[in-house]
Parts: sequence; C-alpha cells; structure tokens
Amino acid sequence: MIILVYAIVRIRGTSGLDPKVEKVLDLLRLRRNFVAVLYAENLNGLKNMLIEGQSAITWGEINKETLVELIRRRGKIIGDKPITDQVIKEKLGLSGIDELADKIIKGEIHYNKLEEKGIKPFFRLHPPSGGFNLSIKKLYPKGELGYRGNSINELILRMA
Repeated sequence: MIILVYAIVRIRGTSGLDPKVEKVLDLLRLRRNFVAVLYAENLNGLKNMLIEGQSAITWGEINKETLVELIRRRGKIIGDKPITDQVIKEKLGLSGIDELADKIIKGEIHYNKLEEKGIKPFFRLHPPSGGFNLSIKKLYPKGELGYRGNSINELILRMA
C-alpha cells in the first residue's frame, strides 16, 4: 500500500500572520522561510493543520526522484554535515539514499522521526531560482499558497 508523503514548504514570513497560523507552523517545524518538511498524509490532524496554515505554506505529494534529489542536496545531519550514502549506512543500516527514499515513499520510515538517529527533520531551501511565478498572497492555482499536488516537485527542485 502506497502512503502519500506530503512535502510542505513555508513561503511566507511571520509579518501579519494570525497567531493560530504561527502555532501551526511551529508544530510543523516550519520556523523560518523556505524550509521544507515531509509528513505522511495519514498523520492524525495533519489535514486540519495544513488548512489552518495555508496562508503561509504550500504542499503536495512528493515523488521518489525529487525526494532523492532533496536529500542529496539539502539533507543534513546534526552538526550541519550533508547526508551521504555512507551516513545512511552507519545511522540507519540501509544501502543508501535511494533505499531511504524508497522506504519513506512506502511509509516504512517517517522522515520526521529520524531526529533521534541524528538526522535533521527539515530541509533548508533557497528561494526558487527564477522567482515565484505567481503571487505569494493567493491560493494555488491563482497564487503560490495552499495545496498544489504533484507540481510541488517542480517547485522543490527549483529551490533545492
């Protein structure tokens, strides 16, 4: 059974945000701009948190190729060192980043729970190359905020 894994990216700052939205962003570990996190869609209360925080975030289903690229480029272990195949072998006993991505997509491993193994549960991204295509004050498809489905992959690759 394939469990969808949401990639959630914060694209707006704290200025003028509702305190409820700020609390949701804090619970999702989105404490600054251009940070991405991964959560399984079947996590209790996640849908409500996404709806509550949609005035500052965008999210969608991440695919395996984008996930592998994201971990290779922006994944970090504690101490701000990059994640490599060697680190995955030592800390998780898996063959490498490809196998880790495969297990995350299948729902066998939750990326947000790897913190106790020394892997940071979030990714710090760059602003998207070429800038945002639409307004960051309106919901998708008229703007950049809210649920965007598979087109999150293209945005993440531009930000990684």
